[in-house]
Amino acid sequence: MDFTSFTFFVTNMALLAAGLFLWLERDNVNPKWKTALSVSGMVCFIAAVHYYYMRGNMDMTDVVAIRYIDWLITVPLQMVEFYIVLAAVTAVSAGVLHRLLGFSVLMLVFGYLGETGAVAAINSTTGFVGGMLCWGLMLREIWSGEAAQVNAGSKNAAAHYAFDGMKKIVTFGWAIYPLGYFLGYFTTGGVDMEITNQVYNLADFVNKILIGMIVYAAAKMDTK
Repeated sequence: MDFTSFTFFVTNMALLAAGLFLWLERDNVNPKWKTALSVSGMVCFIAAVHYYYMRGNMDMTDVVAIRYIDWLITVPLQMVEFYIVLAAVTAVSAGVLHRLLGFSVLMLVFGYLGETGAVAAINSTTGFVGGMLCWGLMLREIWSGEAAQVNAGSKNAAAHYAFDGMKKIVTFGWAIYPLGYFLGYFTTGGVDMEITNQVYNLADFVNKILIGMIVYAAAKMDTK
């Protein structure tokens, strides 16, 4: 087993274990956190299923397609978690949800088109820049936009902990993804999908699982 295959296998097993843990713990927390834990568990389970297929013997085109199918489901779900956490403790407008969903989907569309070349007008550079711009808009929403303002006005310490933790993951943890894109497409004189997949696997291991654990920790803080 080469190192890339090893990282696929480890990430697959870790996501499956995390998803099972979060799913089983839903009934052991304050009921208002149950939806957030359910979504976190779904994210890990969905990713684990996709990793099961990616770690098989397939060409890189298949891996790219399956990875983006995974992300097009799980990344918007993680954005939904911001809304769910806020809505559990305070009033929040649907605009927050719409913006986070819209920016996350556009980010992934740019990334997919940049990696696959499915549209001639969007090459790897254009896709990278477009994805980074959409990510920046997401960060503005959760650091200084309406979502951040609603969180600041909340009086719930557990919600503050969850929102701030997820915000830092989306900022610093998600930075691993563009790093993988950059290393695979811009540093080797060609396309190196081995290094890209190794970095993407690390990013999924850290970000999908850690967001779930942050939400779980917040739920336990708010459970008497």
